[in-house]
Amino acid sequence: MIDTHCHVNFKDYDEDRDEVVERAKAKLIGFIDSGFGYESNIKSLKQSKEYEGFAYSTFGFHPVSSQNCTQKELDDVKEQVITHMDEIVAIGEVGMDFYYCTDKALRERQKEIFLEFVELADEYKKPLVIHGRDAEKKIFNMLEDYDDIPRVVFHCYGGSVKLARRIADKDEYYMSCSTQVCYSTAHQELFSKIPLERILTETDSPYLAMTKEERNEPANVALAVEKLAEIQNMDVSIIDETTEANAHHVFGI
Repeated sequence: MIDTHCHVNFKDYDEDRDEVVERAKAKLIGFIDSGFGYESNIKSLKQSKEYEGFAYSTFGFHPVSSQNCTQKELDDVKEQVITHMDEIVAIGEVGMDFYYCTDKALRERQKEIFLEFVELADEYKKPLVIHGRDAEKKIFNMLEDYDDIPRVVFHCYGGSVKLARRIADKDEYYMSCSTQVCYSTAHQELFSKIPLERILTETDSPYLAMTKEERNEPANVALAVEKLAEIQNMDVSIIDETTEANAHHVFGI
């Protein structure tokens, strides 16, 4: 099993990060830690070197964090991505979040910033990890203009079944199923209809734990795998092997 999207670089884990990683090692073959912004990206890369061969890093700029950034701050993150392109497994998470952002001007700014990272992924032929809450369809349509992005992941996918089918029909497009599937009937219904060969698994730790009081962690991706097996009416081993193979292919790990 692989947790393809988590944030173990966050301060939430400063007191027991080694223990969290050890619990992950007991169940998983690795996790992919997603950078959120400049400082988060630095921490993510450092972590991938500290737990080399088990933790991997992506560099991103979260849309809600970046929508008010200065041009220098944006340029610094872009330069950071370019400088470390060979040390990261994907660009992301980047995208658009229209759930938290309702202001038209800020939404347009999110789109402009996102496209700058899309162009980097296209130019450097790097996988792209997308945060697209309430903006999945717009993002999907925007990507039609880019032919050299090798693989695209809709992280923590929560869009419509209709769009999911369009995404699944695209070569090298994937949707990530989070631990949210364990308790959300909407996500259970959604992922029961998505073909397994297009699914990745994630926790989005420290978010999306089983209860609001808990802190999520990568080892819990096993719970998502078990629930996927239940809703897709397949053996756990098949879900495990297929989603793991998908992750190896998408991220080249």
